[in-house]
Amino acid sequence: MKEGKKKIWWYIATWFGSGLSPFASGTAGSLAALPFAYLIQVNFGSGALLLAALAIFFLGWWASNQYLRHRGGEDPGEIVVDEVAGQWLLLSVLPYTWQGYLAGFLLFRLFDVIKPWPVSWADRKVKGGLGVMLDDMLAALYPAGAYMAYLYYTGV
Repeated sequence: MKEGKKKIWWYIATWFGSGLSPFASGTAGSLAALPFAYLIQVNFGSGALLLAALAIFFLGWWASNQYLRHRGGEDPGEIVVDEVAGQWLLLSVLPYTWQGYLAGFLLFRLFDVIKPWPVSWADRKVKGGLGVMLDDMLAALYPAGAYMAYLYYTGV
Protein backbone atom coordinates (compact mmCIF):
# COMPACT_ATOMS: atom_id res chain seq x y z
CA MET A 1 0.00 0.00 0.00
CA LYS A 2 1.38 3.36 -1.00
CA GLU A 3 1.73 5.78 1.88
CA GLY A 4 -0.30 8.47 0.10
CA LYS A 5 -3.23 6.18 -0.69
CA LYS A 6 -4.88 4.98 2.51
CA LYS A 7 -7.48 2.23 2.62
CA ILE A 8 -10.73 2.35 4.58
CA TRP A 9 -9.36 -0.16 7.09
CA TRP A 10 -6.51 2.26 7.85
CA TYR A 11 -8.95 5.08 8.68
CA ILE A 12 -11.03 2.79 10.87
CA ALA A 13 -8.07 1.18 12.67
CA THR A 14 -6.41 4.53 13.41
CA TRP A 15 -9.77 6.26 13.94
CA PHE A 16 -9.17 8.76 11.17
CA GLY A 17 -5.52 9.18 12.08
CA SER A 18 -5.96 10.00 15.76
CA GLY A 19 -3.84 6.95 16.61
CA LEU A 20 -0.86 8.64 14.99
CA SER A 21 -0.55 10.99 17.94
CA PRO A 22 3.13 11.04 18.97
CA PHE A 23 2.10 10.94 22.63
CA ALA A 24 -0.45 8.64 24.30
CA SER A 25 -2.15 7.38 21.16
CA GLY A 26 -4.70 5.39 23.19
CA THR A 27 -5.72 8.52 25.03
CA ALA A 28 -5.93 10.40 21.72
CA GLY A 29 -8.16 7.67 20.31
CA SER A 30 -10.39 7.75 23.39
CA LEU A 31 -10.73 11.53 23.11
CA ALA A 32 -11.50 11.27 19.40
CA ALA A 33 -14.31 8.82 20.24
CA LEU A 34 -16.15 11.29 22.49
CA PRO A 35 -17.73 13.66 19.94
CA PHE A 36 -19.02 10.74 17.87
CA ALA A 37 -20.48 9.11 20.99
CA TYR A 38 -22.17 12.34 22.02
CA LEU A 39 -23.72 12.85 18.59
CA ILE A 40 -25.04 9.28 18.57
CA GLN A 41 -26.47 9.54 22.10
CA VAL A 42 -28.06 12.95 21.68
CA ASN A 43 -29.66 12.09 18.35
CA PHE A 44 -30.53 8.42 18.80
CA GLY A 45 -30.19 7.53 22.49
CA SER A 46 -28.00 5.30 24.63
CA GLY A 47 -29.29 2.09 23.06
CA ALA A 48 -28.02 3.30 19.71
CA LEU A 49 -24.62 4.01 21.22
CA LEU A 50 -24.51 0.48 22.62
CA LEU A 51 -25.35 -0.90 19.16
CA ALA A 52 -22.72 1.40 17.64
CA ALA A 53 -20.14 0.10 20.14
CA LEU A 54 -20.92 -3.47 19.11
CA ALA A 55 -20.83 -2.56 15.42
CA ILE A 56 -17.49 -0.76 15.77
CA PHE A 57 -16.15 -3.77 17.70
CA PHE A 58 -16.77 -6.04 14.71
CA LEU A 59 -15.70 -3.42 12.17
CA GLY A 60 -12.60 -2.74 14.26
CA TRP A 61 -11.82 -6.45 14.44
CA TRP A 62 -11.81 -6.57 10.65
CA ALA A 63 -9.86 -3.30 10.26
CA SER A 64 -7.30 -4.36 12.88
CA ASN A 65 -6.75 -7.66 11.09
CA GLN A 66 -6.18 -5.77 7.84
CA TYR A 67 -3.82 -3.32 9.54
CA LEU A 68 -1.80 -6.12 11.15
CA ARG A 69 -1.62 -8.02 7.87
CA HIS A 70 -0.31 -4.98 5.97
CA ARG A 71 1.75 -3.25 8.65
CA GLY A 72 2.74 -6.03 11.05
CA GLY A 73 3.03 -6.08 14.82
CA GLU A 74 0.75 -7.55 17.46
CA ASP A 75 -1.06 -4.47 18.77
CA PRO A 76 0.58 -1.32 17.39
CA GLY A 77 -0.19 1.87 19.27
CA GLU A 78 -1.59 3.57 16.20
CA ILE A 79 -4.57 1.16 16.19
CA VAL A 80 -7.07 2.97 18.40
CA VAL A 81 -10.43 1.72 17.14
CA ASP A 82 -10.34 -0.59 20.17
CA GLU A 83 -10.38 2.47 22.42
CA VAL A 84 -13.34 3.84 20.46
CA ALA A 85 -15.35 0.62 20.92
CA GLY A 86 -14.53 0.36 24.63
CA GLN A 87 -15.18 4.04 25.26
CA TRP A 88 -18.56 3.87 23.50
CA LEU A 89 -19.52 0.72 25.40
CA LEU A 90 -18.92 2.45 28.72
CA LEU A 91 -20.54 5.72 27.69
CA SER A 92 -23.67 3.87 26.58
CA VAL A 93 -24.58 3.26 30.25
CA LEU A 94 -23.49 6.65 31.62
CA PRO A 95 -25.50 9.88 31.48
CA TYR A 96 -24.51 12.00 28.52
CA THR A 97 -23.53 15.03 30.52
CA TRP A 98 -20.07 16.56 30.64
CA GLN A 99 -19.62 14.95 34.07
CA GLY A 100 -20.64 11.53 32.76
CA TYR A 101 -18.32 11.85 29.78
CA LEU A 102 -15.42 13.04 31.92
CA ALA A 103 -15.90 10.18 34.38
CA GLY A 104 -16.31 7.71 31.52
CA PHE A 105 -13.17 8.92 29.79
CA LEU A 106 -11.05 8.82 32.96
CA LEU A 107 -12.38 5.46 34.20
CA PHE A 108 -12.01 3.81 30.80
CA ARG A 109 -8.43 5.00 30.48
CA LEU A 110 -7.68 3.80 34.03
CA PHE A 111 -8.98 0.27 33.45
CA ASP A 112 -7.43 0.11 29.98
CA VAL A 113 -4.03 0.93 31.51
CA ILE A 114 -4.13 -1.18 34.68
CA LYS A 115 -5.70 -4.16 32.89
CA PRO A 116 -7.22 -6.22 35.72
CA TRP A 117 -8.04 -9.85 34.96
CA PRO A 118 -9.51 -10.90 32.46
CA VAL A 119 -8.40 -7.77 30.57
CA SER A 120 -4.75 -8.70 31.12
CA TRP A 121 -5.44 -12.28 30.01
CA ALA A 122 -7.08 -11.12 26.76
CA ASP A 123 -4.24 -8.66 26.16
CA ARG A 124 -1.62 -11.41 26.46
CA LYS A 125 -3.36 -14.46 25.03
CA VAL A 126 -5.81 -13.42 22.32
CA LYS A 127 -4.02 -12.56 19.09
CA GLY A 128 -4.90 -10.76 15.88
CA GLY A 129 -7.68 -8.25 15.42
CA LEU A 130 -9.84 -9.95 18.04
CA GLY A 131 -7.07 -9.57 20.61
CA VAL A 132 -6.65 -5.90 19.73
CA MET A 133 -10.36 -5.27 20.29
CA LEU A 134 -11.29 -7.62 23.13
CA ASP A 135 -9.18 -6.28 25.99
CA ASP A 136 -10.63 -2.78 25.60
CA MET A 137 -14.20 -4.05 25.59
CA LEU A 138 -13.46 -6.02 28.76
CA ALA A 139 -11.82 -2.96 30.35
CA ALA A 140 -15.01 -0.98 29.75
CA LEU A 141 -17.10 -3.56 31.60
CA TYR A 142 -15.52 -2.76 34.99
CA PRO A 143 -16.67 0.86 35.31
CA ALA A 144 -19.90 0.11 33.39
CA GLY A 145 -20.75 -2.67 35.82
CA ALA A 146 -19.83 -0.56 38.82
CA TYR A 147 -22.09 2.27 37.63
CA MET A 148 -24.99 -0.10 36.96
CA ALA A 149 -24.53 -1.65 40.42
CA TYR A 150 -24.52 1.84 41.93
CA LEU A 151 -27.81 2.65 40.19
CA TYR A 152 -29.34 -0.64 41.30
CA TYR A 153 -28.34 -0.33 44.95
CA THR A 154 -29.17 3.35 45.29
CA GLY A 155 -32.44 3.11 43.38
CA VAL A 156 -31.52 6.15 41.30
